[in-house]
Amino acid sequence: MKLHSNRRILLAPSRTWLSLLSLLLIAAACSGRVREDPILQLSAAEALARGKELVAQEKYLRARPYLTHAFEVEPNTVTGREGLLLAADTFFLEGNRAAYIQAEAKFRDFLNRFPTSDRAAYAHFQRANSLARQMEKPDRDQKTTRKALESYQELMRLYPTSEYAAQAREQINVVRANLAEHEYIVAHFYYRFRLPKAAAGRLEKLLEDFPEYTEKDKVLFELGKSYATMRQADKATTAFDRLKLQFPDSPLIEEIPTLPPPSSEAKPAPAESPATAAAATGGGGRR
Repeated sequence: MKLHSNRRILLAPSRTWLSLLSLLLIAAACSGRVREDPILQLSAAEALARGKELVAQEKYLRARPYLTHAFEVEPNTVTGREGLLLAADTFFLEGNRAAYIQAEAKFRDFLNRFPTSDRAAYAHFQRANSLARQMEKPDRDQKTTRKALESYQELMRLYPTSEYAAQAREQINVVRANLAEHEYIVAHFYYRFRLPKAAAGRLEKLLEDFPEYTEKDKVLFELGKSYATMRQADKATTAFDRLKLQFPDSPLIEEIPTLPPPSSEAKPAPAESPATAAAATGGGGRR
């Protein structure tokens, strides 16, 4: 029994050493495979050149490791920064929602790292574009749309004379039109569900915040109906008159409802003070 026990004790360490040896061999093999990765053998310039070739061939997924390697090798050089920016572009060029999310994050990362770069205006523009491509339809939540608008406006504020300014202005108009339509849809929802006060407030704000909105005739029409529902004939008339004046060719003019005429009942005269009554009758009281 004693010899058997000693044998078991002697065998245990050998199994342990075998396990450790296996792990070391696996680690060595993995390390060997990493060292054999051809991308890691390239200089930043070589990796950037190969990445550009693959981008030109629209092989964005294959290009990305080369571009990332160029940045990691020389992060503070022109070559490295170009690699980082092109890696962000590969996500944008993929053209799907998940890729646009990644692109926005990459362009934002570039701006955080290199805010004074001569490519910062481009990074701002592409970040805004990445957000705008995620813009929902007007009947959906507009959180990302507002972020896109803020990003374009930031570009205009920081780089008003950049080569991207004109395109940014055009995109601002597109984004604002989407936001304005969203406001109209919400107001129409309120009106349909018999909340005319909420509808009128939203429509008034739309006219104030988005004066360039191209479909203001339907806004004024809905605004007039909202005030008419609240029996505010004066405000309803004002809205409908604006519709007729500003959009004389709008088909909505024919749908303007007939408003009830103002009440013709005589209002009671205000009570007169004793002094006024005395003056009216010529009496000044006792002399």
